[in-house]
Amino acid sequence: MRRKDREITDFNEMLEIMKKCDVCRIALNDEEFPYIVPLNFGLDIQEDKVLLYFHSAMKGKKLDLITKDNRAAFEMDCDHNFILYEERMSCTMGYASITGHGIIEFVPKEDKYEALKILMRHYHAEDFKFNTDMIKVTTVLKMTVTDMVGKRRNNIH
Repeated sequence: MRRKDREITDFNEMLEIMKKCDVCRIALNDEEFPYIVPLNFGLDIQEDKVLLYFHSAMKGKKLDLITKDNRAAFEMDCDHNFILYEERMSCTMGYASITGHGIIEFVPKEDKYEALKILMRHYHAEDFKFNTDMIKVTTVLKMTVTDMVGKRRNNIH
């Protein structure tokens, strides 16, 4: 990272940023160009490992690519704010972001319910009751994060 002054390496600080994010973008290997897709996600920590959960339809390009190569990059960001420096007649954007890599696997049907509860918890504070009939027609994915780094820009000159 070029701007080491903006780098975040503290595990708990990175988790707090992830908890504030609404979308996780994953990049998959697709021959000539990477394939990037924004996804809703759930976050879980098990034995100091970050696990990200996603849901999907039962078919599609994303699933085909994961089946071929389950390595992925990810990115999420939040805390966007316009920073104006009137005295310098310039501006920038503030943000917090996390980028990293991981291995994606398909969650077996017997574990889908618990994985979907983790995903729902990210967006809905209390225990959300959802229609379990939908589990049969939902693919659930789990990414085990292998590495990640955070970056923040705030309004410090």
